[in-house]
Parts: sequence; C-alpha cells; structure tokens
Amino acid sequence: MNAQELTPREIVAELDRYVVGQGAAKRAVALALRTRWRRQRVGTDLREEILPKNIILIGPTGVGKTEIARRLARLAGAPFVKVEASKFTEVGYVGRDVDAMIRDLVEAAVKLLKEEEVEKLRDRARDAAEEKVLDALGYGGSLGLGFRSVAARVRQGSDTGEPEHAPAGSREKARAQLRAGTLDDDSVEIEVTERAAPVMPFMGPGMEDMAQGLQDMVQGLGNNPIISMLGGGAKKRKRRLPVKEALELLTQEEASRMVDMERVVREALERAQNAGIVFIDEIDKIAGGGDAGSGRGPDVSRGGVQRDLLPIVEGSNVNTKYGVVKTDHMLFIAAGAFHVAKVSDLIPELQGRFPIRVELEPLTRADLVRILKEPKNSLVRQYTALLATEGVDVQFRDDAIEEVARIAAEVNERMENIGARRLHTVMEKLLDPVSFDAAELRGQRIVIDAATVRERLQGIAEDEDLSRYIL
Repeated sequence: MNAQELTPREIVAELDRYVVGQGAAKRAVALALRTRWRRQRVGTDLREEILPKNIILIGPTGVGKTEIARRLARLAGAPFVKVEASKFTEVGYVGRDVDAMIRDLVEAAVKLLKEEEVEKLRDRARDAAEEKVLDALGYGGSLGLGFRSVAARVRQGSDTGEPEHAPAGSREKARAQLRAGTLDDDSVEIEVTERAAPVMPFMGPGMEDMAQGLQDMVQGLGNNPIISMLGGGAKKRKRRLPVKEALELLTQEEASRMVDMERVVREALERAQNAGIVFIDEIDKIAGGGDAGSGRGPDVSRGGVQRDLLPIVEGSNVNTKYGVVKTDHMLFIAAGAFHVAKVSDLIPELQGRFPIRVELEPLTRADLVRILKEPKNSLVRQYTALLATEGVDVQFRDDAIEEVARIAAEVNERMENIGARRLHTVMEKLLDPVSFDAAELRGQRIVIDAATVRERLQGIAEDEDLSRYIL
C-alpha cells in the first residue's frame, strides 16, 4: 500500500516499529499526515483554504520527538529538514536567517526526487553501463569488432584454443558472463567524470547561503558547454577498477545523466510546498519570558526570531535557487523541553500558528527495556549485527537487558535526564572489551547476562561522580 494511503491507525503502527511509547505524539502526527491526504481530495476551490495543523511537541530530551518526525517524513516520502531555533537570529544580527530552513527543505526535496528518478532509470542505466564495460574489455560494439572478438576468430580458425572470456568471441556471451558475475574480479580501464571537491568561499558567520550561491554559480560555469570546449568544466580521467566496481560506477553516472533535472526541480518544488515537513527543535530557547524580545539584555534577538518565523509559518513566498516556493501548506513541527520557558512565553501570533500541543512523557525503566528489545533498529540488534561482521556471536539474555535499563534509568535520575540517549553510553561501556578484542574473539559466542552487566557497570553506577565515566 502507498504510504499516502495509510490510515492514522496504520501510521501509528508503523511508527511503533521504531519508537516506543508516546502514543499521543504519534496520534497527532498521524492525523496531520492523514489530513494532507484528505486535502488532496477536496475540491480545488476549498483545497487552498485548508491549512496544516502545526504541532508543538513538549518533552525532555531523548524521549523520541525528533525520531517521530523523522520517521513520519520517511514513511510519507516527504522532504524533511531539521533545524535548531537557537541557531537563527533576528535580521540584522550575526547568524542564519529563518528563510534558510526553507531553502534547505527545497534542497532536500530535489535530492529526494533525484534519488527516486535514478532508481527508476537504474535498469536502463545499467544496460548503457554494460555496453561501456564490454567496449572497455575489448569485445567491440555495433560498429565493429573489438580486439578480443578478432583474436577469438583467429583462434577458432587455427584451432589453437579458446578466448579468455567469451568462448566464441561473442559480445553476447561476454554480456552473459558479465551478468553472471564471472568477470567481476577482472580489471578494466574506464573513463569517468572527475568530480572536484567543492571549495567553499570563506565567509563570515551567517553568510553560508551566500557562499553556497557563489559555489553553485562557479559549478554552473563549469557545466557550460562553451567553457568545456575551452578546456574548462568537468574533467574526465581514466581509472582502472575491478569490473564489478566499474559497472556500478558507470551505472550511477549514466542514471544521473539520464535524469531530467528540469522535471525533477519542478516536482521537487511541488512536493516541498505540499508535503514538506520542517522540524524546528529547541523552540523553547527562543521563548524567553520577562524582558525577552524587549530589546534589552541577552535575549535581545529572541522575540525578533519569533517575529521572523511568523510569516514563514503563516505562509509566504521564499526565494530559492530553484525558484519561488510557498510555505502555506508545509507542516511545521516544533519541539522543546520547556523546562524554564513555557509555550505561553512565545509571542501570541506564533502560538496561534501551532494549534496542536502534545506533551511527551519521560521514559521509565520499563520503557528503556522495550527500547532495547522491540524496535526494528534497537541497540541490541545494532551491536549484535556489528560484532557479527567480525565473526563474534553476541547474545543478550533478558536479565542483561533488564539490568542495562535499570542502570541507565538510575544514571538518568542522578544526573541530567537524557532519556534513551543514555542507553548508547551504557551499552558502549558494557561492550567496550568485546569491541576492542573482536578480532581475537572470532568464532566465539559471547553471552551477556545480568552478572556480566553488574560486573562491568555496577562500580560506575554506584560512583557519585558519574560524569567521569558516562557523559
């Protein structure tokens, strides 16, 4: 089923595969995605009037705010960009302007659409790449025989043996061998386009967009055919590679060449406008109370950033290098811990543009156990797969997972609560000896139980100065 056709219940079920708990937040984003699907089926006279219901996720770090938004975008095939509100400043101050987040979203949309097109063209591109590889191997083309084909005919005429690759000197037989993989280890010399490393002009803080524009202009000059005729632009050079690598490299190059970039840009702008998701993290950092935004003290630009954000969230036209893009129907998901500031500290106009507010719950010990065991990309599965690449079979007992969760929860209580991120540091400390000696442990089975966890981590968990060990 197309992801766009998923019902809210099915969207929540998909998110459950990667994020534990936080049912209210999943429900909110699922409804936002389904509302987009409904809007596309409303009559054109009313469609433009239906605006997305932007969301504020409120909760401590490490409880899944970013992951929910990221997984939602991936599920929907939507352009997605994450920005931190604290990195923006009011116009007139040093720092990035808020329009940059929309330009980044359009870049993400173009990249996403191009990757989709490359995948669609992969079969055609592989056929073209095969022709180039066969030519490079000397099997000749449609305009004549290659030296291998000629040599094969001479050998057949004199009964002195068979050619090295194709028994009958046939290009088609060589193609069959190429597809079967029997030529993978042979080396071949091919001509590929050399991609020079991008050189970013030196610019001061807050001028990254201008620097990117200059780089794009230089790149555009390099792709100009007149410049290429004069010896400038993209260079081609010969490389000797194994046939398998050469085939993959040429396939990618041919697919990129076949892509209709004008159509990609046109569709990318459309998708960014109607399906783009902008995740604004740390919005609480610009929600200063008291004198914030009053023009005094260190919070001088916080209110200004909010005022600059307002037209973007309300709906406006933003100039990008690909053209003008409208933000009216983009979905904005803001997030913040709001330990000090409150949502009500945002300017009223901005509050009104985020009608849906969801509070995420801090993670309990039981949640940490589920995070280690249930998600498709759980840490236990990740570490097991990583060490399996070196022939080490690591197995976690259930009591070991319980003990890891207990220690992580205890550390979170005694120090800064960083939620599920604490599991990364605890697991890394636990498996440090195995990871370091993995090459010497090849072929062995390592069983991690509760006793092993206590032996390696109990001393750390009991130490008051935990920051010396677990950041």
